[in-house]
Amino acid sequence: MEETMLTLEKFEEASEVVKQVTQETKLVYSEYFSASTGNRVYLKPENMQVTGAYKIRGAYYKISTLSDEERSKGLITASAGNHAQGVAYAAKKFGVKAVIVMPTTTPLIKVERTKSYGAEVVLEGDVYDEACEHAYKLAEEHGYTFIHPFDDPAVATGQGTIAMEIVKELPLVDYILVPIGGGGLATGVSTLAKLLNPNIKVIGVEPAGANCMQASLEKGEVTTLPHIDTIADGTAVKTPGEVIFPYIQKNLDDIITVEDEELIVSFLDMVENHKMIVENSGLLTVAALKHLNMKNKKIVSILSGGNMDVITMSSVVQNGLIQRDRIFTISVLLPDKPGELVRVSQVIAEEQGNVIRLDHNQFFSTNRNAAVELKITLEAFGTQHKGQIVRALEEHGYRPKLIRPNL
Repeated sequence: MEETMLTLEKFEEASEVVKQVTQETKLVYSEYFSASTGNRVYLKPENMQVTGAYKIRGAYYKISTLSDEERSKGLITASAGNHAQGVAYAAKKFGVKAVIVMPTTTPLIKVERTKSYGAEVVLEGDVYDEACEHAYKLAEEHGYTFIHPFDDPAVATGQGTIAMEIVKELPLVDYILVPIGGGGLATGVSTLAKLLNPNIKVIGVEPAGANCMQASLEKGEVTTLPHIDTIADGTAVKTPGEVIFPYIQKNLDDIITVEDEELIVSFLDMVENHKMIVENSGLLTVAALKHLNMKNKKIVSILSGGNMDVITMSSVVQNGLIQRDRIFTISVLLPDKPGELVRVSQVIAEEQGNVIRLDHNQFFSTNRNAAVELKITLEAFGTQHKGQIVRALEEHGYRPKLIRPNL
C-alpha cells in the first residue's frame, strides 16, 4: 500500500477525508513579519486546529485507510504530545481504543489533553525515541496496530493536505517554510507542493539542538544524533524517518536551523503582533524568516501547533523580555544614609524607567558609610531606552553594573 501513497490522487483523497475533523485554517497575512523581512509573509495557523496542532490530519487519514480488523485490535503510538492528541481524537471519532506512549518529560497539558480524548497514556523514557521503542514492544505484546508519528507514507499524505490548502489560497506562493522533527510534515508538504508546482521552494526548519534531518541529508543517509537539546519539544527527535527520507531528499530545497533563543523572541512577536499562542516547534518557521536572504517573495510559515503549558509560557515570556532588553537589572552602590533611594528613583523616573523590583542589601560592605548595594530590576521599551537609563545614572555619579535579572 505504501507505494500508492504520496500521489496526487491520494493527496486529493486525504484532503477530503481530513475535512471531517479539521478546522479551516485560512492564511493570515503578517504586516509585522512582512515589514521586517521585505517579503510578503503569510502564516498558516495550524495551532488553531481542534487538537491544537496539524497532527490530527495524518492520524485521521492513516486510521481511515486501515481495515476494520486493524482498527478493532486497538491503536498504539508514541508521541511527545501533538501526534498523541491527534491519534487519541481520531480513534475516538472511529470509536476504537488508543494507547499512547509519551516521554516522561512531556508537558502536563499534553498528557491531560490526550487522556481527555479517551486514550490510555503510558509514560516511558526521557525522549521520544525511547517512548517509541516501548510502544513497539507493547504493540507486539498486545497485537495493537502501530500508528507511526512521521515515518509512514499514509501519515505524511495526511499532513501534506496543508500544502493543498496553501496553494488553493495562495496559488503564486514562492516559499513554504515547514518545521521538521521526524520529517512527516515536511515529506507531505514538499512532495505535494512539487507535484502541484515544481517552482515552489520548500524549506525545512529544525532546532539547532536537534538537527537530525540536516545531519542525515549531509551524510546522504538516515543518521541518529548522539543527543539532543532544545526547548522545541515537538521537534526533539534523534532519528528522522527512514521510509520517508527519500522523499525529503528529492523534494526539500533546503534546511535552516534555529537556536532556542530565537524561538523565545519569536514567541513574544507572535503574542504581541498576532495575539496567537504558538508552541516552540511551531515558531521554528517564524524564527527562520530572518535567515532568508530574499526580498519581495510570497512566503508561508506553517505554525504547526500551539500546545504550550502555562508554566513554559511564563518562562518564555520572561526570558524574551530580558533578551529584548525590556526587563533588565542593575546594581548600584549607595552611601547608607536616608534619601539615597529617593535620589536613584528620581533619576530613573525622569528617564521613564519603571521599577519592578528592588533588592536593598545593607550588609554588602562592613563599612556601611561607604556602600550598601541596591539591585534594581526595571522595565524599559528596549535596548535604546535601557542605554538611556544607564547613561543617566552614570551622569548622576552612580556606577551602575548590569547583572542577570533574577525574576
